[in-house]
Amino acid sequence: MNSIVKSDFNFPGQLKKYEGKVRDVYYLKNDKLLMVASDRISAFDVVLPKGIPFKGQVLNQLASRFLDLTEDIVPNWKIASPDPNVTIGYACEPFKVEMVIRGYLTGHAWRVYNSGARVLCGVELPEGLKEHDKLPNPIITPSTKADEGHDEDITREEIIANGIVSEEDYTRLEAITHALYKRGTEIAAKQGLILVDTKYEFGKRNGVITLIDEIHTPDSSRYFYLDGYAERQAAGEQQKQLSKEFVREWLIAGGFMGKEGQEIPEMTQEFIELVSERYIELFEKVTGTPFVKAKTNSLAERIENNVLDYLANG
Repeated sequence: MNSIVKSDFNFPGQLKKYEGKVRDVYYLKNDKLLMVASDRISAFDVVLPKGIPFKGQVLNQLASRFLDLTEDIVPNWKIASPDPNVTIGYACEPFKVEMVIRGYLTGHAWRVYNSGARVLCGVELPEGLKEHDKLPNPIITPSTKADEGHDEDITREEIIANGIVSEEDYTRLEAITHALYKRGTEIAAKQGLILVDTKYEFGKRNGVITLIDEIHTPDSSRYFYLDGYAERQAAGEQQKQLSKEFVREWLIAGGFMGKEGQEIPEMTQEFIELVSERYIELFEKVTGTPFVKAKTNSLAERIENNVLDYLANG
């Protein structure tokens, strides 16, 4: 199966290119961005050495769908999606924080809690919780948006005191984050899923707060199956989930957590296909629609032709 792990296009009006962990961002004239969702996969802020077929298509099409379903809550950057792996939108001035919101004690939050800490990003957590328990109320645990290296937990007070985001804007970001998460949980529940936690990124365009990047994808979110959740919690069993967490767990089991000196376990073809299947399963479960695999025999050529056609005629 073909995958795209690197792109090197030269589109009309292209000014520069930025390569993120997963997406390649092409800056175009007239304050436009063209974002290619690659098949790269990252965990612990490290890009793994092999691509996951159809992962980029899943991410791009899910994000595009959820941007459309939430545009009544907050304006977003999207203009069009001319290819299964591509979104074109407005360039925004990004806020240097990621708005992470959690409804359950899972993943990073559980690892912090399990270490004995009861405060996460300035938010106090109650005693007596166990892994995957639902929190009394969703909490926002922001992190810094690092250009390189690891994102770091940060408190609301630190963000405002350090002038990273003004208090007025941050208060608005909190309200939008809660509204987006509420919408996401409602959509997930209709599909028999729980939106456990997720993150949002925002910027400003013409002075207006705007949702950027992706939303409610398996790279930015964690989902549990609703059916059997309560029973599994009561029995102390692990939750059945659709997310990238199983990749992190696989890495941890192989002795890798992104720290210096640690080696990434070998990504076998069997493992790569398993990850691809999980991404496709999540797409179908979240959307309630079949995933249609785009042609991948000439993936880069397909992307280029679709984008050129849109730029010429869109």
